[in-house]
Amino acid sequence: MFSTTSRSIKTAALALSLAIPAMSATAAEWRGWNIHVQDYPVSIAMESFMKEVAEKTGGKLTGKIFHNGVLGDQPDAIEQTRLGAIDFGEFSLGPMGQSIPETNVVSLPFIFKSVPQMHKLMDGEVGEAIGKGMIAKGLVPVGWYDAGARSFYNSIKPINTPADVKGMKVRVMNNDLFVGMVSSMGGNATPMAFGEVFQSIKTKVVDGAENNPPSYESTNHFEVAKYYSLTEHLIIPECLCVSKVSWDKLTPEQQAIVKAAGKKSAELQRKLWAEREKASMAKVTAGGVKVNMVTNKKPFQDAMKPVYDKFLAANPNLVGLVNMMRNAN
Repeated sequence: MFSTTSRSIKTAALALSLAIPAMSATAAEWRGWNIHVQDYPVSIAMESFMKEVAEKTGGKLTGKIFHNGVLGDQPDAIEQTRLGAIDFGEFSLGPMGQSIPETNVVSLPFIFKSVPQMHKLMDGEVGEAIGKGMIAKGLVPVGWYDAGARSFYNSIKPINTPADVKGMKVRVMNNDLFVGMVSSMGGNATPMAFGEVFQSIKTKVVDGAENNPPSYESTNHFEVAKYYSLTEHLIIPECLCVSKVSWDKLTPEQQAIVKAAGKKSAELQRKLWAEREKASMAKVTAGGVKVNMVTNKKPFQDAMKPVYDKFLAANPNLVGLVNMMRNAN
């Protein structure tokens, strides 16, 4: 009697132990990386994305988004996502350029004619071409987010022509293209962590930087750099990306759910971004910033020829993609 009961208990225990891995194989909790504060357009859209995925998968795929860059800085987080240590994140394509050449095309100055055109191209053939390069390096794009247009701001004077940049010390992101962009106008490009910019402008380590209106406003850079010149030289999209390691663990049905949720979240983010951009411009103007619109961009575009020549010489396989973008309406 005892031995039969013992065998029954062992059989039940074995069945339970086999069932637990089977259950965990069909359910997952993702970790998401985000550099922004919780009420930022990107953050709200990411939370919407994860909520949609959880609902549509019946709770089999849930996740927690770690805001404020608590899982590390952006370059490190991109690598961690490629390796699968982080399941998904929202990244600028700018810092990806060093390891994923296809993403560097969006960092070519003036490659996009406007933000609406960027949306159109990224939602079409251009986004597909760039996405293939990203997937090959371990990142699956599921939504193209908006980061607006980047323009120059500084503490000295308005910028109306490339000659106005000559001699200026300008903070740029860590990408050779951005260094070349400033150097081609005679400026001194200074790659620097974003968190160091405010103090560096205040102490005149650099004269200025370049960024979109919400970043210029939310970091209080406008308090120490009172000239904002709307060159709109860079329109760099951002990507809601899933680690290919995590992606490959999903069923085809779950992958379809994640893609649809990513696209929907991008639409929300773009709407929220446009609203935030308008509010940021109102705030910096009220704060005494002298804003000037650069209407004649041709001198700036002409100055970028060495940047394009060097990039295309180093990446001959991307000539077709660059020409597609430059010739698009």
